[in-house]
Amino acid sequence: MNGAQDLGGQMGFGPVAPEKDEPIFHAEWEKRALGVTLAAGAMGHWNIDESRHTRESLHPVDYYSSSYYEIWIKALETLLKRHGFVTQGELLVGDSLGGTAKPKRVLKAEEVPAMLARGGPCDRPVRGPARFKAGDRIRTMNFHPTGHTRLPRYARDKVGVIDAVREGFVFPDTNAHGRGENPQWVYTVVFGGREIWGEGADPTLTISIDAWESYLEPA
Repeated sequence: MNGAQDLGGQMGFGPVAPEKDEPIFHAEWEKRALGVTLAAGAMGHWNIDESRHTRESLHPVDYYSSSYYEIWIKALETLLKRHGFVTQGELLVGDSLGGTAKPKRVLKAEEVPAMLARGGPCDRPVRGPARFKAGDRIRTMNFHPTGHTRLPRYARDKVGVIDAVREGFVFPDTNAHGRGENPQWVYTVVFGGREIWGEGADPTLTISIDAWESYLEPA
């Protein structure tokens, strides 16, 4: 979806200013925010794509005024309410009022290292051969979906070249909304700077994205 989260290539937000020797966490509560989010996800009631879509569905004013882990926690509240684990009243009082859903599984402390090491692999076999090969010229689709997508807004309706054919991966556009994993081939696509940013862009610049097959058509 087009939203506050899709800032790539957008003007008017000032320069990117990386923090030198930036710490992993800027406050103690951020550690708990990450831990609670991972533990809640491990209950097995939503997937990473639904989680991402929930974050990007925050109101733009709320999104822009929140820090990274504030966005995570606000999205987690929505997920927990959506799946019946808490009510708005419980969030307001900060205590359980009973009658909530039961998790499919509970992540135990001793299981955390193995879970983190395993991650959440999203590679899947795909039926049929890849439609494109390295060197093919393609054009990305020009769409503005109301649901989740991983095709950045700045890279839509642009001509690029397939740099590499990757494996098959879960298609996030359907997986985020409970419509199945529907794995597709993923490609690394390279664009020239002027194709993305237009006249005046440095002609020596290139940018690459990983794109699912249904985002692409022959150029």
